[in-house]
Amino acid sequence: MRFTFLLPSDNFTGGARVIAVYAGELQKLGHDVLVVTCAQDPPSWRQRVRALVASPLHMEPLGHVALSGVPHKVMPRLGPIDETDVPDADVLVATWWETAVWMHGFCAAKGHKVHLIQGYEAWFGPQILPQLHAALRLPNTKVAISRGLAQTIEEAIGPLRIVVVANAVDLKQFNAPPRVRNHSPRVGFIYARAAIKGSDICIAACALAREQIPGLQVLAFGTEPISAELLLPVGSKYYCRPEQRDLRVHYAACDYWLFGSRLDSFGLPILEAMACRTPVIGVPIGAAPDLIGQGGGVLVAQESAQSMANAIIALCRDSDAHWQSLSDAAHATAHSYSWTDATHKLLQVLKPCP
Repeated sequence: MRFTFLLPSDNFTGGARVIAVYAGELQKLGHDVLVVTCAQDPPSWRQRVRALVASPLHMEPLGHVALSGVPHKVMPRLGPIDETDVPDADVLVATWWETAVWMHGFCAAKGHKVHLIQGYEAWFGPQILPQLHAALRLPNTKVAISRGLAQTIEEAIGPLRIVVVANAVDLKQFNAPPRVRNHSPRVGFIYARAAIKGSDICIAACALAREQIPGLQVLAFGTEPISAELLLPVGSKYYCRPEQRDLRVHYAACDYWLFGSRLDSFGLPILEAMACRTPVIGVPIGAAPDLIGQGGGVLVAQESAQSMANAIIALCRDSDAHWQSLSDAAHATAHSYSWTDATHKLLQVLKPCP
């Protein structure tokens, strides 16, 4: 089969990683794949200065798609992509609400239309909801990346016959041998200034937990420099834009991983941490209830730093045997389902397509 994926841009977001992996898995199975992306947004002068300061001789790659090596066409403009930009195919996959709108006008020769829904993309504000909801109602095959995401969308705008094909992680990249927990407890989380990511909740929870566990260590990584408006706890280790090969080391260095997102369609860091044998303390957002609910961590109240802190304190004071059982369950959950499994499931969804 011939597949074309439409992305607004290539970058280092989880959404771009998902498309790069699907494209690579489909190629392995003998399918023809092309990923078409719009031109990159031009960096602001602040971003250019930061890039020069961080690494003046290093040209950063465009993103996960570029790094994956799959066939990739970058448009010379920001958008939209039109049907003259893409080849004829069997399946055409939109990956963002705007790409679904562009895709809707394409002729049948460009492929059966599929909307891979990676988020309820309402975080830009209420003014976008009419366009977003109209895009979600367009006639096509709809696939969501988590049960929670499908429920959120259908609660907002009614039944859409969304099929769920859950994300996985690269089980070679994200893995770790059995270990014992650290003598001094350590927690980690993703650092991001965007409020929806909930880094502020994780930071506040660490501060509260340190009142009872003064030796609590904190590790974080992210794609942005630390902001004066969102400082990490004193003594934290922070890795800005770490190499992909080092991510498993950072996950495995922690006893618990914190997930405090206010809005997330899936929460890939949950699965990445669990694959590295690190139990997760997380809020019931995205795929967290399905993943953490299998025993590889604990769920806590949304937007409650105190609830997260209470869980950190209780788990750090719990027995080594209980931590080991959580670590084993986390690893088993993550490693029970691969990207190959997800790709075969996606193909089963598309098999009835004309």
